[in-house]
Amino acid sequence: MEEKFNRLIFIPIAAVLFLMIGYQYVCPADSNTCYFRSDEKGLFQRYSPGLELVYTEPEADEDLPSKITSRFNFTERELDRRVDFNIRGDDVMVFLHIQKTGGTTFGRHLVKNIQLEQPCDCMAGQRKCTCHRPGKAESWLFSRFSTGWSCGLHADWTELTSCVPVVMNKRDKKNTPKSKRNFYYITMLRDPVSRYLSEWKHVQRGATWKTALHMCDGRPPTQDELPACYSGEDWTGVPLPDFMNCPSNLANNRQVRMLADLSLVGCYNMSSMSELERGRVLLASAKSNLRNMAFFGLTEFQRKTQYLFERTFGLRFIRPFTQINSTRAASVGINEKVRWRIEGLNALDVELYEYAKELFLRRYQYNRQRQHQEERLRRRQERQQRQRLHRTYLAELWRLGIGGGRGAEEAEEEEVEVKVLEEVATTEDYGSQVVRW
Repeated sequence: MEEKFNRLIFIPIAAVLFLMIGYQYVCPADSNTCYFRSDEKGLFQRYSPGLELVYTEPEADEDLPSKITSRFNFTERELDRRVDFNIRGDDVMVFLHIQKTGGTTFGRHLVKNIQLEQPCDCMAGQRKCTCHRPGKAESWLFSRFSTGWSCGLHADWTELTSCVPVVMNKRDKKNTPKSKRNFYYITMLRDPVSRYLSEWKHVQRGATWKTALHMCDGRPPTQDELPACYSGEDWTGVPLPDFMNCPSNLANNRQVRMLADLSLVGCYNMSSMSELERGRVLLASAKSNLRNMAFFGLTEFQRKTQYLFERTFGLRFIRPFTQINSTRAASVGINEKVRWRIEGLNALDVELYEYAKELFLRRYQYNRQRQHQEERLRRRQERQQRQRLHRTYLAELWRLGIGGGRGAEEAEEEEVEVKVLEEVATTEDYGSQVVRW
């Protein structure tokens, strides 16, 4: 009588266990097998507890060549850019903002679009946001929209690397040695011709950036070292030929100059070495600094930029980046002769961008492959966990005599059959992923 009662009690318990195990087969944890679709946005998304919808997968809105032409040799260490960014500690993210590279948009993403335990406090009508560490009145971000132009307007690599540690220690009221803090530099690059035309249009509307310091080796350049291209307050209405004809125009090769260590070439003293040697040293320095930065993105690849940033820092954006191709530079019609002239004036930037683009796409490709490997490993571990649960379930049924008279060998055969079916399903899933990739 007691045995019969125990069996009756166990039947609903066994049913619940069976349903739980069955659900794990159909909808394993953290998988995309079971999902909700947002009809409003048309995106497949998932929820993060207590947070808004999280963007997880880059859309196919940008072309990725099936085979990337290899001009440069990159090591696995240069492709695998993962940093353990300690936002609670002393780590600082430093945004090097190059003019007309989409830096304003990216800078707003940093202060308004990242999921954080303590989000940046952005008051309406104010340009700067307060980006404090959780529980501390210390800033984890050095950028235009957080700390302002604390090292000068559009400070370059030479200025930032000597200025940021001092400024951050002063802001946080610390006396932390530079070696004890991690400064993670990030930046955005853009196609040189588009960037140059965009800067020309911006200057044509009245922009000057004349308050920029251009500090190098402890001093700004003299008037002879960096003569002005115009007389008066600004260069409003400047025609493109006049803009191109100024030899001291900082728009020329701006990206290389702002990423290189200018102290290697005597700062703005053009007489310290030949123009050819100066260009060679600047380009090599810019490539090295860019390669060793924690992260850089490309204006032409917004979704991939978002994906790589998230993979690099382990942070997630709330809303997906948007690719906007209808820019002012895109609306400027130029002939081939003018394009060649602009490319000649920006020959160093053209070489740097080709280098950066290949490195960027290879990092993206490498990270996508790593992500697929991690997902396969996770699925394998989940499958093994489900198999262990299944074995426990069968053993418990057999112990309580609910196995329907089946022997241990029959239960083992069922387990093997389930395992085979799972492996077939996994293989089919992998095949579909390969086709999709």
